Amino acid sequence: MTFDRSIKIAPSILSADFANFGAECEAIEAQGADWVHVDVMDGHFVPNITFGPATCAAIRPHIKGVMDVHLMIAPVDPYIEAFAQAGADVITAHVEATPHIHRTMQAIRANGAKAGIALNPATPASSIEYLLDMVDLVCVMTVNPGFGGQKFIHSQVDKVRQLRAMIGDRPIHIEIDGGVDPTTAPLVANAGADVLVAGSAVFRGGSVSNPGPYGDNIRNIRTAAVSVET
Repeated sequence: MTFDRSIKIAPSILSADFANFGAECEAIEAQGADWVHVDVMDGHFVPNITFGPATCAAIRPHIKGVMDVHLMIAPVDPYIEAFAQAGADVITAHVEATPHIHRTMQAIRANGAKAGIALNPATPASSIEYLLDMVDLVCVMTVNPGFGGQKFIHSQVDKVRQLRAMIGDRPIHIEIDGGVDPTTAPLVANAGADVLVAGSAVFRGGSVSNPGPYGDNIRNIRTAAVSVET
């Protein structure tokens, strides 16, 4: 996994066909997805329950590129090793999920994965100022975590801009999760984001047997974002 700031589209399998995950992962990659985003929710930190390490291990053989695992769970530390062993390339934990987020970032890297840190909409960029030298990705939640299909929270664009200035020349991705579509993608790309998570905006209109719309949707988001890319 080499670092670059080009726009990457990371479809969220939260919007995929749950009965056909392997084929869905293969389909979105064949249609141009750069990363595959896995939203892990526990019904405690967020009001929804989704997947665990076993699901990640099951889909890993079907993913050629980056498996990006977003842990919306608390506690988080006891599960890092299991998700790393399941094949996660990136493991992202929420700053709000633990009082010891520095230790969590250490644990993710110690288990061989890239370390991501996520910020809920009400959490300021300044909360991770002293963590920037030990993270590989910052995920800005542009919806409240827990469910797909929510509306984009526009106040977060300024947070992305702040983070981009804080990061400077460090090799850190800025990821956007929530409400990404061809309308919002240019806003966050212009502010400095390079990884765009999109669920319903990618999977809408397509299926494993008709994957063409996935490609159209991915291209539309990428084209909109790249049109303002700096």
